Amino acid sequence: MSSLLTNSTAMTALQTLRSVSSQLSTTQTRISTGQRVSTASDNAAYWSIATSMRADNAALSAVSDSLGLSAATVDTEYTALTTVIGDKDSGLTKLQSLLVEAKTAGIDRSKIQADVTQIQQQMKATANAATFNGINWLSTTATTPTTFSLVSSYSRVGGTPTIGSITVTTANYSLYTSAQGGILDTAGSTAPSIDTMSISALTDSAADQTTLDGYIAQVPAGINSVASAAANLGAVKNRLSTNTDFVKSLMDSVDRGIGQLVDADMNQESTRLSALQVQQQLGVQALSIANNSSQSILSLFR
Repeated sequence: MSSLLTNSTAMTALQTLRSVSSQLSTTQTRISTGQRVSTASDNAAYWSIATSMRADNAALSAVSDSLGLSAATVDTEYTALTTVIGDKDSGLTKLQSLLVEAKTAGIDRSKIQADVTQIQQQMKATANAATFNGINWLSTTATTPTTFSLVSSYSRVGGTPTIGSITVTTANYSLYTSAQGGILDTAGSTAPSIDTMSISALTDSAADQTTLDGYIAQVPAGINSVASAAANLGAVKNRLSTNTDFVKSLMDSVDRGIGQLVDADMNQESTRLSALQVQQQLGVQALSIANNSSQSILSLFR
């Protein structure tokens, strides 16, 4: 039956064209965004997982930045400690050789003291300058925290996040403190602190030579303590470096995981776009033919 009011063929063609246009719109969105799941309506489960993983990656990025700051702080303190240890021309190493030289009978110890004083002042200046981002572990005050937590990792199991950290005890690295309890400003049992020892008034007497022996014995102990502190910081430095590499690798893995869930396959979408464009053109042509079929009714009334 030919009907003027109901064109079934046109309705079918229109329905097909709507379906093709909808698929074409979806494909164009995937191509423009690069994602096959860009909103929750595309795939609620995948979108939810990807959103949580992106949040985790943002937290890992913050951990990476924190590790960078921590590594810079540790490197600053480590460099200062090795400078304090010094070599044959500076630091505790030079101080030890000067004190041994002062054992020589008849030597002018006041001139040696001039060098000793310069070394003492230089070591203290080095400790005071070992500051990064307002943090100094070598020259501390009463307000300096006793421990520092260096953020090292982030993980999340279910809805429970866990932040890992490396704890640094300030007292292990303090060379000078406001209470004179540091490695270099703590007085020994038989000698003053390395920071305050003076040999200018010592003579060749047996008593003064014994005093000088106590000074000489105190410096190697100080060298060992400073070297131990530097070794500990070296271990912390290596751990921070390892964690930095791991966090960066983990961030890359999370990015790849997100991509597997939501990224569009551009090869597939390109092929689908070409096919849908052809289908759309054919649908428009089919609808045009269906609409023109009603014109044949006019021939019945001629």
